[in-house]
Amino acid sequence: MKSIENKTSSRIYANHRGWAFSKIDFLDIGNDVDIRKALSELASKGTIRRVLRGLYDYPRISKLLGTEMGPDIDQVASALARKSGWRIQPSENTALNHLGLSTQVPAQSIYLSDGPSKTYEIGKQQLTFKKRSLKESVFKHKESELVVQALKALGQERIDDALLSQLADKWSPGTWKKILRDTKTAPAWVSDLILQITKRTEA
Repeated sequence: MKSIENKTSSRIYANHRGWAFSKIDFLDIGNDVDIRKALSELASKGTIRRVLRGLYDYPRISKLLGTEMGPDIDQVASALARKSGWRIQPSENTALNHLGLSTQVPAQSIYLSDGPSKTYEIGKQQLTFKKRSLKESVFKHKESELVVQALKALGQERIDDALLSQLADKWSPGTWKKILRDTKTAPAWVSDLILQITKRTEA
């Protein structure tokens, strides 16, 4: 039988480098004490990295330098949300940056949350959660949230064929079909653009 540490590390490897997580992501394979111990052991071995108290990541490695890269802020935000039971959405400007549609390098990543307003220092970056009622539905898929927020940030009048083609190249036709099904409650003009992008990927 696999040990708790082996089961824990297997799940980490399966989620690939860049994944951020806490004990809550493993409580189906062991009790609180055993999972804490397993994560502590893996951190002491250098397999995983402690990002915040009770939060870890499986570090990405720079292909150019062969060294560990900083934490993936979006992964850290998602891990904190799972750990705390929050629903979150990237802010419009944060979505633009994640999709490579902004040339600005942000010092702060902002997420809207139905949890408390909080700010975390992650290396040289700030991760900020702003309390909102999230009246708009939070979509099932992360890609859907990024696309909707990014399109809203740009505004209908600023979106041209070049940008639609750039977005179409972000994901596979299958992923865009998933996004299209997931965003039926988005504003009509946003849904129309997502339909156009999806059709481009099928051409």
